[in-house]
Amino acid sequence: MAATGRILDERPRIAGAGEARMLVETVLESLAALAHLVGEETELVRAGRLPEAMTREPRKTELAGIYMRGVEQVKLNAVALARFAPEQVKRLKEAHHAFQGLIETNQIVLATARAVSESMIRDLAADANRPMRANGYGPTATVGAGVFARPNSGPLVVSRRL
Repeated sequence: MAATGRILDERPRIAGAGEARMLVETVLESLAALAHLVGEETELVRAGRLPEAMTREPRKTELAGIYMRGVEQVKLNAVALARFAPEQVKRLKEAHHAFQGLIETNQIVLATARAVSESMIRDLAADANRPMRANGYGPTATVGAGVFARPNSGPLVVSRRL
């Protein structure tokens, strides 16, 4: 995975088969590293290990940038790549397509985690704001008629590890 560390800032023009293969292989390596990291993040979120999943964000951003720069180079050299390395281009397209599926799964898992979190917060807020009345009090009570208990103002506990 040494190529994933290469920053693809230059925009060289591909002049031969060796350069074409090297460019595609470099982009494939960065895509593989990014896919691995996104897969890890997805599994961590699925397991409810959100803080650990969040630690992957800086590296994911870095790998995504490397991959996108590589894709730009591939676009700039599309004609040469099709001529010099058609099989590698086919592999790159297949890998990119598989990565799109992985991203869709990741987005579904993240959306589910977000929905569950929002639901928990809504339920917690509803419980915290629900007035608590003793059965012996209130307009329909026979003992202490007209006296209401204070709304539930007890302590609120929230776990930051969810």
